[in-house]
Amino acid sequence: MDPDKIMDGISKEIESAFKAMKKAKDPEEKLIQSKIIKNLCESLGVFLELVHTIGLDDVDDISF
Repeated sequence: MDPDKIMDGISKEIESAFKAMKKAKDPEEKLIQSKIIKNLCESLGVFLELVHTIGLDDVDDISF
């Protein structure tokens, strides 16, 4: 798979999870969404660390 597509997909899922957390009514729903966001951010961090490790300095705009 294309790493750019994976990072874009994860970024879109993070944005979607934030929107869902905004709509959540009770604290339990917000907690669930915050755990989802945390896991997605950690997953995105894996790819960003890989870019840093292999020294790809020409990475274009990473949108969130």
